[in-house]
Amino acid sequence: MSGHDHSHHHHHDHAPKLDHLNAAFIWGIILNSAFVVIEVVAGLYTHSLSLLTDAGHNLSDVASLALALLAFKLTKVNSNSQYTYGYKRSTIIVSFFNALILFVAIGFIIYEAIMRFMNPEVIAGGTMAWVAFIGIGINAFTAWLFVKDKDTDLNVKGAYLHMAIDAIVSFGVVISGVIIYFTKLYWIDSVVSLIIAVVILRGTWSLLKDSLRLEMDGVPKEMDLEKIKIELMKCKGVIDVHHMHVWALSTTENALTAHLVIKPELLPTFNNIKKDLRHRLEHMSINHATFEPEIEEEDCKQLNCD
Repeated sequence: MSGHDHSHHHHHDHAPKLDHLNAAFIWGIILNSAFVVIEVVAGLYTHSLSLLTDAGHNLSDVASLALALLAFKLTKVNSNSQYTYGYKRSTIIVSFFNALILFVAIGFIIYEAIMRFMNPEVIAGGTMAWVAFIGIGINAFTAWLFVKDKDTDLNVKGAYLHMAIDAIVSFGVVISGVIIYFTKLYWIDSVVSLIIAVVILRGTWSLLKDSLRLEMDGVPKEMDLEKIKIELMKCKGVIDVHHMHVWALSTTENALTAHLVIKPELLPTFNNIKKDLRHRLEHMSINHATFEPEIEEEDCKQLNCD
């Protein structure tokens, strides 16, 4: 006895969130693009590697924000016969790609810092500090736009991380600018660049790990299979749950398939059981569920069915 069924309702909780994030991404892109131009001009004028590396990093942020915005737009595209889930998965690809962009940026920063350390240049510390000070404001404001949604979506978390890290980085550049202004210790610029690289590396590592896990159809980090199973077993009529799979359709939507062992006399009410189960799963951030019922006496014929 088997009845496959797929739930495609319950989209309403995502749409409004994505809509207000649209504005956050657009503001982030505009402000950071403007700041990249300011930093490049000032970096060339002051010979500051910290400003130029930060400009390069901010440019990678603009690219990341643009990619994340594109991915969000693609999640709204309807599914078709070629892509039955639509283009939702693009959000996972983008979050992985964003992490890679950051790693490349870190590599450049470290290389340049070491080169400069060996050949320090005269730097206008005052200008450097003022420009970085503007950066603190822009990055902190952009990070604030994403802060309340950062735990709901990997791309939003990525955007938040990029911006929060940048605010810290700008703060570091301000400090090194002030030190250089008063002490003329130009090597401080390289040291700050290396510290910046380490800070970015820490934030990026978790983003890379999380997005790679979703890319490989792994169970999303915040999901606990045991908890999900216990929740499903609470449903009246469900005796056992096995062959359960949970994976991410996008950075905001998750799916589940499971075999359910049902009391034979309750099989006619399977639709009600499904409804109850879906309701429980929605509270656990699982939006698409497919259940296959089995009668208590029936042995699961599928291989590896545990």
